[in-house]
Amino acid sequence: MSRAPDRTAKFVLHPVVLRAWTERIVVPRRGHVNPRRIAPSRAPFRAAAAVALCGLLAGCAGTGAADGGPDGGDNRFISGDGNVTEYKAAQRKSLADVTGERLDGGSVKLADLRGKVVVVNFWASWCAPCRGEAPSLQHVYDGKKAQGVEFLGVNFKDSKPNAQAFERKFKVTYPSLFDADGRVTLAFREVPPSAIPSTLVLDRQGRVAARIIGATTYTKLDPLVGKVLAEK
Repeated sequence: MSRAPDRTAKFVLHPVVLRAWTERIVVPRRGHVNPRRIAPSRAPFRAAAAVALCGLLAGCAGTGAADGGPDGGDNRFISGDGNVTEYKAAQRKSLADVTGERLDGGSVKLADLRGKVVVVNFWASWCAPCRGEAPSLQHVYDGKKAQGVEFLGVNFKDSKPNAQAFERKFKVTYPSLFDADGRVTLAFREVPPSAIPSTLVLDRQGRVAARIIGATTYTKLDPLVGKVLAEK
């Protein structure tokens, strides 16, 4: 009997890229926060970041990648293990200008949110881990929005109807940028979201204070947001 094809696509970094990444960031054990970074020459890291992000864009662009929908059986995603990296204030990177179209119409400019702590989540309706983390993200948003925290989703390589159906199903109330061609995601290349899903926590100066590669949970994300919120 012939075997059924494996529908789960996984992205594997080239060894040269992986080495450049691990020289730059101390990889934490699963479930542990990593507050330290190693800072050699920036050139290898930037090259690795660009290659990794291009791999993310290419890996999610397979035929029909936007057709799974929130109730589909398509589990294509670039896997992350949920590890957290925190960045000390002196090491944080500012982001390029990020602007785009919202799923519900209108536009968003990330620079307009300066002065607030911002959580940016990269997601797609075809991504099974994104469905799993959606309630946790909304829970953190509900608890922190009164304190001035903003949430912004980036809907990656998706179709607009499927993305809107995802938001209705999971009762997502914060806005998302529609990033069908990946250009919005590329604007985050200084600290790239190298998996779908990924989450960035930005400080009040618009710099990346923390990054989660892979699905997050309430108990993981809420303390991170609280810590950045408490900064003066």
